[in-house]
Amino acid sequence: MLMVGCGFSLILAVVLVKAAQIQIWQGDDLTRIAERDFKASRVSMGKRGTVFDTHYRELAVTLDSQSIGAHPNQMKNKDVVARQLATALGKNRRAISNQLATKRPFVWVKRQATPREVTTVKTLSLPGVVFKPAHSRFYPNQSLAGQAIGFTGVDGSGLEGIEFSYDSHLRGRTDRFTVLRDARGNGFDAEFSVLPNYTGQNVILTIDANIQFISEQALELTVAEFNADSGMAVVMDPKTGAVLAMAHYPFIDPNLYKQYKRERWRNRIVTDAFEPGSTLKIFTAAAALESKSSSSQSIFYCENGAYRVGPNVVHDTHPHGWLTLKKIVKFSSNIGAAKVVKAMGGKAFYQTLERFGFGSKTGIDCPGETPGRLTSYRHWKPIDAANIAFGQGIAVSAIQLTTAVAAIANDGILMRPYLVQAITDQDGRLLKNTTPKQIRRTISARTARIVRGMMATVVDEGGTGVNAALERYQVGGKTGTAQKIEPNGRYSRKRFIASFVGLAPVDHPKVVVLVVIDEPRKRHYGGTVAAPAFKRITQAALSYLDVSPGEKSNQMLSMVRKAGT
Repeated sequence: MLMVGCGFSLILAVVLVKAAQIQIWQGDDLTRIAERDFKASRVSMGKRGTVFDTHYRELAVTLDSQSIGAHPNQMKNKDVVARQLATALGKNRRAISNQLATKRPFVWVKRQATPREVTTVKTLSLPGVVFKPAHSRFYPNQSLAGQAIGFTGVDGSGLEGIEFSYDSHLRGRTDRFTVLRDARGNGFDAEFSVLPNYTGQNVILTIDANIQFISEQALELTVAEFNADSGMAVVMDPKTGAVLAMAHYPFIDPNLYKQYKRERWRNRIVTDAFEPGSTLKIFTAAAALESKSSSSQSIFYCENGAYRVGPNVVHDTHPHGWLTLKKIVKFSSNIGAAKVVKAMGGKAFYQTLERFGFGSKTGIDCPGETPGRLTSYRHWKPIDAANIAFGQGIAVSAIQLTTAVAAIANDGILMRPYLVQAITDQDGRLLKNTTPKQIRRTISARTARIVRGMMATVVDEGGTGVNAALERYQVGGKTGTAQKIEPNGRYSRKRFIASFVGLAPVDHPKVVVLVVIDEPRKRHYGGTVAAPAFKRITQAALSYLDVSPGEKSNQMLSMVRKAGT
């Protein structure tokens, strides 16, 4: 009995020591292990904010959805589960099998699944397959302003366009909470605090969905008619810098962005630079007038179509003799523009281009903006100054060119372009409002009015832009036909960029419109290809905005001639 008693005492002592070890020395570690087994940390993200057009029409919204996940360690026959999931979701069976073969406790099978997919998978009652609440981004207008708005990834982060540049505002706030779970890993209770307001903020754009649609429709028709590669169009309010339309063709549908090549994703109006061609002659004339080296009636001999500058020869499309500055713009004489810059001097010309914003970013609230290219006049050779005079040897973005012409429409005041006019919370309360911002004065108001008058002659009979003339409104503009550069560094004789930029009405401009068509194949002149698209967009936009036609007369042009003289 003594031996038995000693044995039990020894066993009791061992138990007490082990209990002390577990409770005292290992207590904290074992508690954490136990909590890890029956507690799980979860993160809940609020809905992403809505993107509206200027009239609060929804352009991007967030919908409640579900994502499908799986716990592979709870599946006895993973191959059968993979085959059934692949059939229900239309996915590759081998890819799902590889996902389920992992040693991880949880994997995603389909993020942001459609309601039909969720219903189909739930019907199968597959072991280890779970459904998690999620949010999916939806663009109700499909391709409308697709490149400008951009899109989000499966994790809800903005990847392109406004979705990217305003991601910090649109993204919903997150909340972390703890979930209790059973031996199968299923949550059965939770204690968490819901944030009172963690839906993302709303973004209201300056884009008008109607003008955007008008612009996209005109681009689609023009690209198809002339068998071109692509097209861009910008419509801007010159008084404020607000962008009313930012259109691209071919389109992208942000709901299906993965189906397009990456080069289709970007907002080329902001990110891509191109040589503007003869549209730059507007600014050549403005620089000459502002420097007082020429008036609108100053005459230049245009060499009957061929003008030698050093070892190079500058050509005109049609031969001309003596032309005034105004007619150099009207008939788009390259030789005349080159002689205007020669008379003015490279420094004055460069400084004017710089004031208009060429060679620097506009500051628009879009990602990836290019500054274009404008080399200093100190590095110009005579042929460089001549080329830049008619839009070669300089690169601009579409938003840069539109903003510069808008300064002429705004009596010489350059405005910062913008795409977002306001940010509100989920209840519609205003959090931030964009105020139009003046950058600087580029030219005098008098010079701006004279240049607008010259632009009006371009669409008159005999001008290069007659196809842009409207019936009820007097417009001004400028054609552009730029040769593209081949890989060998030489200008192509087959690949062109056709463009037209203009403003309307001339005496009180309400809109500035730019149309750029890349590589049209049937015809390539800006006056033939881009001017009709400008006409469609401008006519419809002015009517939609209920702009009064005013008096379509020659009164203003008479005043301009008098001022120029």
